[in-house]
Amino acid sequence: MAYRYSQLELLNVEVDLELAERVCKMLKSYVDQTLRIFAESHLFFILFCLVLPTQVNLVAIVVLSRGHCGLSTCTTRYMMAMAMGDLAFIVTDVILWKIVNDYYPWCFLYITPVCRVINVLRHAATDCSVWFTVTFTIDRFVAICCPKLKTKYCTEKIVSVILATTSILLCLKNIPFYFPLESLEIIDNVPWFCIVKASYYSEPGWARYDWFSTILTPLLPFALILLLNALTVRHILVASRVRKGLRGQSKGENHSDPEMESRRKSGILLFAISGSFILLWLVYVLHFLYNRIVGENSRNYNNAEITFQIVGDTLQHLSCCTNTFIYGATQSRFREQLKSTVIYPMILKNVQLFDIKVICD
Repeated sequence: MAYRYSQLELLNVEVDLELAERVCKMLKSYVDQTLRIFAESHLFFILFCLVLPTQVNLVAIVVLSRGHCGLSTCTTRYMMAMAMGDLAFIVTDVILWKIVNDYYPWCFLYITPVCRVINVLRHAATDCSVWFTVTFTIDRFVAICCPKLKTKYCTEKIVSVILATTSILLCLKNIPFYFPLESLEIIDNVPWFCIVKASYYSEPGWARYDWFSTILTPLLPFALILLLNALTVRHILVASRVRKGLRGQSKGENHSDPEMESRRKSGILLFAISGSFILLWLVYVLHFLYNRIVGENSRNYNNAEITFQIVGDTLQHLSCCTNTFIYGATQSRFREQLKSTVIYPMILKNVQLFDIKVICD
């Protein structure tokens, strides 16, 4: 009887193992299908990042260049710089690097020397897009927390010098990205395509430069933005309590304070831009730290690690089109200018068509 019972147990175990194997196969099939769909949606998202952000940033540049948004000249300059940096990132990283690579692999842009230059430009555009956000954060910190320094720092000349110096230094910093790439094949004595040299992953010099590059963008901007935002919040809260006490609002009286209202709007704009930057770059930073801690080559990633990398890249691309929506959500005069810029040409076109139709009738 005991022998027969043990046989039944073995039969149940075999059935359970077979069921578990089927479940594992179903889960693997589901995961593979999900990853395939996500990869396809990632390509769709890249195309989406080509159309919407390009138009959004161009409109933002036009609206801000008019100077009728109720913002200071310095703030307007920094916002235009951020929009231009995002547009440069779209052109170099999304269009010239990803779109061309996926759909036009034999384009002249993938001759090896040209490909190397594009690699330098896309890294420089990424750095500029990030550091223009940092310069904007520093400007708002000085304007809100350092009134004595504001008169010297927040001027058109200083802003132009800061933006120009930042752009030049970041372009020089990214020149080494020209050298770790080599040609994949040579056709009629012309080198084609770009692949990373094996020495890039093994030489200590490249490892140190990679660490330096990633610390500069975006680890150091992360730290600076968090620190400056914390100091700005602390200053606003302390100043608000002091002004309420001086104006008699601590006892429940309700008086409007134009100075605090202006600081509140500046703080909302600052925290919205900085917060979106941190959230959208967070996964990319975590992926970099994971890659460096584990020390694994990206060519050997499993499905989960590939998904993690794709999510980080996708959110990074999304960061190039959020600032304009933040301007529209936080700045009423920017919304008015945006409406006049977008809607007025459409109304004018309809009026012209109507006039033509009346004349023809």
